[in-house]
Amino acid sequence: MTDTNTSRAASLLKEHRESIDRLDAILVYTLGERFKHTQAVGRLKAEHDLPPSDPAREAQQIARLEDLALKADLDPEFAKAFLNFIIQEVIHHHEKHQQ
Repeated sequence: MTDTNTSRAASLLKEHRESIDRLDAILVYTLGERFKHTQAVGRLKAEHDLPPSDPAREAQQIARLEDLALKADLDPEFAKAFLNFIIQEVIHHHEKHQQ
């Protein structure tokens, strides 16, 4: 590989990594915002003695996310596993509010 090609590859790699870093920050802040809302939902559920889990809502969200994943060219199984992980964390927080 020539020095020019190596230099170009290094530049492209740097650009991709900068984009990944920005997207990681967006993901973290977005998850932070999401959890603020789910915590508010958990408090409401606790105040009104509602169950921490809502299987019908969870199934809707998983189907919705799978559809979004397909449109975003993301593996729907990965998206489903990711959302299931988030849902379990949310339920765990909701259960803590009810204790």
